[in-house]
Amino acid sequence: MAHRFSVFLLLLLLSLPFAAAAGQGGTIQMDFDLSAHAPGEEVRLWIPYPVSDAHQTISAVRVEGNHAEAAVYTDKVFGTPMLFARWAPGTEERTLRFSFAVERLEVIRRDFPAKEAAWDPRDYALWLAPTALGPTDGEVKALAESITKGRKTVHGKARAIYDWTVENMYRDPGVLGCGPGDVCGLLQKPGGKCADIHSVYVALARAAGVPSREIFGIRLGKDQPADITNWQHCWAEFYLPGYGWVPVDPSDVRKAMLTEKLELSDPRVAELREYFWGGIEAARVQLSQGRDLILSPAQQGAPLNYFMYPYAEVGGKALDWLDPASFKYVLTYRP
Repeated sequence: MAHRFSVFLLLLLLSLPFAAAAGQGGTIQMDFDLSAHAPGEEVRLWIPYPVSDAHQTISAVRVEGNHAEAAVYTDKVFGTPMLFARWAPGTEERTLRFSFAVERLEVIRRDFPAKEAAWDPRDYALWLAPTALGPTDGEVKALAESITKGRKTVHGKARAIYDWTVENMYRDPGVLGCGPGDVCGLLQKPGGKCADIHSVYVALARAAGVPSREIFGIRLGKDQPADITNWQHCWAEFYLPGYGWVPVDPSDVRKAMLTEKLELSDPRVAELREYFWGGIEAARVQLSQGRDLILSPAQQGAPLNYFMYPYAEVGGKALDWLDPASFKYVLTYRP
């Protein structure tokens, strides 16, 4: 599967800078079988629940299974939707299928205004605040000030941090999942995956006074059914006053560099850098946002670092959501 995905991503990226805004659609099916986990315990499952917005349309939502209850909730801080299901103690079979259709658009946000609007940082306090693994003081603050020295605008600071991230971070395929996004550790060893690279971008941007956030999602397949169980992907956005949220994806620049064996000086990298500054392709679905989440109903474990993978507790103890084989879930895309 990893080889097929690499080929797909390569073909996709080769077409991006010259493609008109486009769309892609299909169905995602999520199958869970938690029957093998401690039959005498209560089992609770939370699944990221996508919703329609300006860039994606979600429809044909179906939830099937033998759960005792299931409902859609949101967390209290970010309003992130989630499907919650529960199986009572003693339930031997615990299965659930969650499926939905998605129509997704390419996002291009580069028609920036000539002059930035006045704004009050207090209105964006949530997107300027530190997180458990993303501080905005100390060495992060010092680095952000160094990177943005001489930049006076939100746009200028956001671009300087984007360029620094592309030039100084790198993709480490050995990192588990999408990475934990431990910013202080990453400043010492700047290799990771999408959650690592974008956690650094967001922490630096916030430290520089640029409202920023990560968007957590999953990639779509292309023109045939695909197992996308391990295709989670995140990107970042910064808020430009008077304009709105702007997507950036330095992680996909670095992934293409690794896949295509490109150096920073390669003209192809320059094309990718410009595309992923304000642009993201249609082959991804937004699932959630927010760090340090308290789910709803609240989990018994620690706040979630991020909510891009399914999360479950058996008898109050969390399953390893980065290990689909032991967790027992499979995600499938059909065009």
